[in-house]
Amino acid sequence: MKKTMIKSTGRYIPSRLVTNEDLTHMMDTSDEWIRERTGVEQRYWIPEGEIVGASDLGLEAAKIALSRAGWKAEDLDLIIFATLSPDIFFPGSGCLLQHKLGLTSTPTIDIRQQCTGFLYGQSIADAYIRSGMANKVLFVGAEVHSTGLDKTTRGRDVAVIFGDGAAAVCYEGRETEDNVGVIATVLHSAGEYASSLMLELPASRLPERGLLDNEDVARLYPVMNGSRIFKLALRRLPEVTYEVLEKAGMTLDDIDMFIPHQANLRINEAYQKTINVPDERIYNNIQKYGNTTAATIPLALDEVIEKGLIDTNKSCMLFVALGAGLTWASSIYKFG
Repeated sequence: MKKTMIKSTGRYIPSRLVTNEDLTHMMDTSDEWIRERTGVEQRYWIPEGEIVGASDLGLEAAKIALSRAGWKAEDLDLIIFATLSPDIFFPGSGCLLQHKLGLTSTPTIDIRQQCTGFLYGQSIADAYIRSGMANKVLFVGAEVHSTGLDKTTRGRDVAVIFGDGAAAVCYEGRETEDNVGVIATVLHSAGEYASSLMLELPASRLPERGLLDNEDVARLYPVMNGSRIFKLALRRLPEVTYEVLEKAGMTLDDIDMFIPHQANLRINEAYQKTINVPDERIYNNIQKYGNTTAATIPLALDEVIEKGLIDTNKSCMLFVALGAGLTWASSIYKFG
């Protein structure tokens, strides 16, 4: 039976370090205020004034992952690109990345599942590999949030959370009867909560797509109903965790490492408490990078592997996320 295996991972973070103290010079906030509400201590943004898009960050992460896999770009059967901050309105960043990799006809898929981008993207890679439509798939999650944030006191609730960054995963099919690879995936969405976390403009539903008048400038920046998202996450993340475990025929004790989406450390701490797992079996790095949306889980996975916190010959991982859409999802992956 064909199984979807992780061949390699890679991450890339831009060079501009932005601390909480740096943000106090842009808006009415404090290091204590940010840490208490989000757990974020710093984040990285693209260099000020430089033209850098999501595909540029994704390219660097992809090159690292491809090198570790021992693959050339020409070996790829498919590229999946997840982002909520594409380089341009259209075409998708996947095509831009494909060209930057020196490819001329390799197919690409762009997905807009935001915080669950990695889980949805992995499910697509798994479906393509299991069906035989592809055997070597590159997933990239990349975000340039910093150029689209309201860095004033008005936008601080959102602006202090987000960072820029990218991560990549190379997937390969393997014929085996062992219970390894992508074992189970559960995906959900609920569009009724779309307005709770969104960026409205530019929008094709509006006559001019952009600003209608000067009073609409705030609609160019993301807005969030933080309390609603927080409450939904506290319910949905444990629910989908138990749902994917049941689908896989596993229990919490079978999981060696939990990697939740890095949206808010307080959410992840509440999630950990609810499912009752010790600190050494759950990984958080939002303190260092902020929320890099589609990149958070693969970025954390790359760090977990690099730090030797898991055994890439046998460890079992559970990934879980909730974010804009509203979407929430979970998957179980076993190295082998």
